[in-house]
Amino acid sequence: MKDTMKLSLMKPRLEAIREEMQNKGMDQVTMAEGQKKMKNLFKEYGVTPFTPMKGMLIQGPLFICFFLAIRNMAEKVPSFQTGGALWFTDLTTPDSLYILPVITALTFLITVELNAQEGMEGNPMAGTIKNVFRGFALLTVPMTMSFPQAIFCYWITSNLFSLTYGLVIKRPQVKKMLKIPELPPTPPGQQPSFDLFAALKKMKAMTQDRTQEETQPPSPVNPRLSSLSPVSKRLKALESQVKARKKNSSKKR
Repeated sequence: MKDTMKLSLMKPRLEAIREEMQNKGMDQVTMAEGQKKMKNLFKEYGVTPFTPMKGMLIQGPLFICFFLAIRNMAEKVPSFQTGGALWFTDLTTPDSLYILPVITALTFLITVELNAQEGMEGNPMAGTIKNVFRGFALLTVPMTMSFPQAIFCYWITSNLFSLTYGLVIKRPQVKKMLKIPELPPTPPGQQPSFDLFAALKKMKAMTQDRTQEETQPPSPVNPRLSSLSPVSKRLKALESQVKARKKNSSKKR
C-alpha cells in the first residue's frame, strides 16, 4: 500500500518528464534521456511501474492453493455433504440456483469499483488493470457454475474481507496510524498520465521510417546536371526563361 502511494506522490515529476519529452519532439535521443530520468526517479522512490502487481502475484498463488485444497476436500471429506446451510446444505455439488456464483461476481465487482484505484493513481496502467478486473467479474458467473458450493464459501468470504479492508484503509485515522502518506489533490484539467508503451511504440515507428529512408535507393540523377555548378544551373534557367519569352512574343506578332 505504501509503495503504491509512492507512485502517486511521484506522479507530478513523471508528468514533468513526459512534457519535456513531448516538447523536444519525442525523437530517439529524447526518449533515451527521458527513460533514464524516469529510471532514476523510480530508483529514488524505491518503486517500479509494476509495484502494484506485487500483491496480485502473491495473492494469485495463494488463492489457487486454497481453491485446489477446498475442491479436494469437497471430493474426499464426507462431512461436506451435510455441512452447508440454507439452500446449499451439500457443499460437494454445484449451486443449482446460481445464487452463490452471482454473489461472488457482485462482491468482486463492488470491490473492484471501490478499491481498485486506491494507491494506483500514479500508475498509467491503472485504468487498464481496472477494466480487466471488471471483465473478469462479469465472466465469473459462467466460469464458476459447475464449482462445488464449498468453494464459494471461501471465495465470497475472501471478497467481503477485501472489500472491508479497502474501505477501512481509506479512513484518514487508519492512514495516519499506518503512516500512509496522503495524496495531493489532482489539479483540474491535468493532462493524462504518461503512457510509456505508447511512447515506445511511437519511437519504434519513427526508427522504422528513418531506416526505410536510409535503405531506399537514391533517385537517378542526370550526370549532365550533376556536373553543373549552382551558378551554371542558375544561368541555364535564366537562358531558358529568355528563350521562352522570345518565343511567346514572336507568336503574338
